[in-house]
Amino acid sequence: MADKSKDSGEAEVQANVDKENERGFAGEQVDPTPRDNYTLSGVVAGKPTPETDEGAAKAARDAGRA
Repeated sequence: MADKSKDSGEAEVQANVDKENERGFAGEQVDPTPRDNYTLSGVVAGKPTPETDEGAAKAARDAGRA
């Protein structure tokens, strides 16, 4: 059996796993823009996307920092 008296990094790994479980995903937050905004009907209706609207661009940038 392994000697757990030495720091094996287990606590650090567990902390990272707990953080991901709390967030509900691993990796980067995806662009929060609804898919419909990127469709032809969404574009024609003027729905915002990060490429066309400063507010949507800020929301997408902020989501990536979460």
